[in-house]
Amino acid sequence: MLKPIISRSSLAILRRSPISSIYKSGVRLTSSRSTPAIQEGLGDFALTDRVAIVTGGNRGLGLEAALALSAAGSRAVYCLDLPEKPGENWNAARQSVAKLGGARRLEYVTADVRDQKTLFKTVEEIATKEGRMDICVAAAGISGAARSCLEYTEEELEEVHDVNFKGVFFSAQAAARQMVRFQLPGSIILLASIAGSVALKHTPILPYNTSKAAVIQMARVMACELAQKNIRVNSLSPGFIETPMTKAVISVQPEFQSIWSEQSFMNRLGKPHELRGIMTWLASDASSFCTGSNIIVDGGYTAW
Repeated sequence: MLKPIISRSSLAILRRSPISSIYKSGVRLTSSRSTPAIQEGLGDFALTDRVAIVTGGNRGLGLEAALALSAAGSRAVYCLDLPEKPGENWNAARQSVAKLGGARRLEYVTADVRDQKTLFKTVEEIATKEGRMDICVAAAGISGAARSCLEYTEEELEEVHDVNFKGVFFSAQAAARQMVRFQLPGSIILLASIAGSVALKHTPILPYNTSKAAVIQMARVMACELAQKNIRVNSLSPGFIETPMTKAVISVQPEFQSIWSEQSFMNRLGKPHELRGIMTWLASDASSFCTGSNIIVDGGYTAW
């Protein structure tokens, strides 16, 4: 008989002391009721004492990833993003993490993922300060303008690919170099999209699609090269999620709310917090035999 991944006693702990959530400033925050017992009950899903970097961590899926890693016990999660100072949602998230207790910290660092040399230096400094580097979530990305493929300019193409392809690669590179330096096993999660696997109906954003397809292949190639160094690399392909990026598009073109929703079995867009579970799994030892994979979480969009 197959044994369950989490024992009944562990499930009981999780039920008695749930890591529930509340909303503030549009961010679903982790409850302050998390306890060490929950960490222990998470078993291989626990990230106790681990150090992570999350690019694009000021908001959206990057911030959700940071919250997920913190809730699972990470000692320090560094959110790297372009703004000189973090936004209101990030500050609310930091307060939420502080209430979890223990030594957990959410840190913010201004960084441009397109600048390889500076990014390498920044991540090296983080790893030196913390004495380790365990997890990287490369979530920084932009959608670019929506227009016919016949009209895109060279500059528009380069703008999207510089962030979504080069930036993701430089982030993964920077983290992997530190994982090798400290000779620790690591997990790298590259944020791709279903747009990297299928064309999006009524959504003409060719540079975005091609950049995300490149990220999926990037994860496979890096996984092959880094497996012998005990570093796992996977890509995560969300469907349409209610992030600031998608909300900005819907505010200008409201019809996309129904267009995107109707393509899903669930007839709705996903919520950012619905990706926390898969992010935690990919970052943790629970997914220790998973590398070079592209995980799709899209409400059934690509299953038609």
